[in-house]
Amino acid sequence: MKIHTVQLANSCKCTQTLLLHNQMDSKRQRWHMGRTRTRMLRMRFLTLLIFLTGFANAAHSQWVIQESNTTADLRGIHSVGGGVAWASGNHGIVLRTLDGGHLWHTCAIPGGADHLDFRGIQAFDANTAIVMSSGKGDLSRLYKTTDGCHTWKLVLSNPYAPDGFFDAILFPDSQHGLLFGDPTPLSMKTPVEYPYDFRLRVTADGGITWGPVSAPDVVPRHPGNGLHATGDESAFAASNSIIASRGGWFWFGTSSARVASRRLYGTAAPPDSLFRSAVCAGARDPVSGECGQPWMDFRNAQAPINHATPSAGMFSLNFRSVEQGIAVGGDYLKPEDSRGTAAFTTDGGQHWSAAQTPPHGYRSSVAYDAPTRTWITVGPNGTDISTDDGRNWRPLLPNPALNVPPDADRDWNAISLPFVVGPHGRIGKLRPESLRPYPHPRVTAHQ
Repeated sequence: MKIHTVQLANSCKCTQTLLLHNQMDSKRQRWHMGRTRTRMLRMRFLTLLIFLTGFANAAHSQWVIQESNTTADLRGIHSVGGGVAWASGNHGIVLRTLDGGHLWHTCAIPGGADHLDFRGIQAFDANTAIVMSSGKGDLSRLYKTTDGCHTWKLVLSNPYAPDGFFDAILFPDSQHGLLFGDPTPLSMKTPVEYPYDFRLRVTADGGITWGPVSAPDVVPRHPGNGLHATGDESAFAASNSIIASRGGWFWFGTSSARVASRRLYGTAAPPDSLFRSAVCAGARDPVSGECGQPWMDFRNAQAPINHATPSAGMFSLNFRSVEQGIAVGGDYLKPEDSRGTAAFTTDGGQHWSAAQTPPHGYRSSVAYDAPTRTWITVGPNGTDISTDDGRNWRPLLPNPALNVPPDADRDWNAISLPFVVGPHGRIGKLRPESLRPYPHPRVTAHQ
C-alpha cells in the first residue's frame, strides 16, 4: 500500500507540472497574439493617419468638362444665375448657355469682329450683354446685344487709338459700369485726361455712353498715386478681373502689384452723378461730350505679389466684403513658380500680406463661393482653394472615382462660379458638392 501511495503521489506531481507548463505556454501564446494584434492596430492607425493627412492637404475636384463647340481661347466668363452664363474668346467668339451649361450656343459674331480677342464679358440676363475686346489701338472695342446675341451694336471704339489697351469691364448694376485700360501718352483726342494715366471710363446708361475719369492734382503729379502710373506700369487683361467693386468701393491692380482703391458711394445704389457729368464748364471729351469725373482721393498699397519681370505681376482681384479681399498673380511665363502668387487683405486693401501657403503656381483668376466660404483660384498648372481667407491654399485635384479627366484641374484662364474657361474652347462646371468641407475625425494615438 505504501509503495502504491508513493507512486500515486509522484504521478500527481507530474500531472501538476505538466498542467503548469501548459498554462505558461498558453499565456505566452496569448501575449504574442496580443503583441501582434497591437502592432497590426498601430499599422492600421498610421495608414489611416497618412490617409487623413493627405485628405486634409488636397481636396478632390469634380470639374465637369463641357462641350463648347469651339476651339477659341476663352478668357471671358460671366455667370448671371438661373442657369444663364456667357463666355467669350478670340476670333470674335461669344457663347451663351440657358440651361446651366448642358448646351452652349455660339452667338453671331459682331460685324468685322472675327479678328478680335474678346477677353471680357459683362452679362445682365439671358438677352443682354456687353463684350470687351482687348488689343492695342482699334483692337479694343465694346459691343452690346439686347436680343440674345443675334445682333450686336458697337458702343465704343478705343478713343486712345493708336495707343491704349482695354483691360477689364465691370458693372455694379445694370446701368452703371466701369471700363479700365492701360496708360496712354498725351493726345488731343483726350483733352480732359492726363497723359500717362491709367484710362478709366464710366457709364450711367447701361454702356451706351462712356465718359472719362480724370485725376487732377492740386500738387504736381505723383506717379503711383491712383490713376497716375509709374514708369512702364500697366495692367494684365488675362481674365477680366483686375478691377473689383463691392459695397460702394472700387479697386484696381497693376503689373507692379500696386492696388489703388477709392470709395465711390455710400448709398444703396450707385448715383448717376458719379458716373455722368452733370455740368461742364471746361473742355469736353470728344467721344462722350462730357467733361469727365475728377477722382483724386485714391488709397494706394503694395501687395507682395511677384512682379520681378515684365511677364509677372497682379492678374486678378476679388473682395467678399469691403474688408476681406484676395489678389493673385505671378509670372505667366513660369507657371510652376509658386513664389508671390497670392496675397490677402483684411482692411479693404490698405495693407496686404503674403499667403503662408501659396497656390502651387501662377494664377490668373480668383473667385469666392459664399455658401461654403471658400476661395478658388485657377491657372495653367492647376486649381487651388482656401478656406481661411487666403492665408493657406491647397490643390483641388481631379477625383478618379468620378471618372474625372486627370487634367480637369489644369489649363484654366478665368472663373465666374460655377463656370471656368480656358484655351481651345475649354469650359468646366464645378459640382455643387465639390467645395463642401470633408470631415476630419479626431484620432488619438495610444502607444
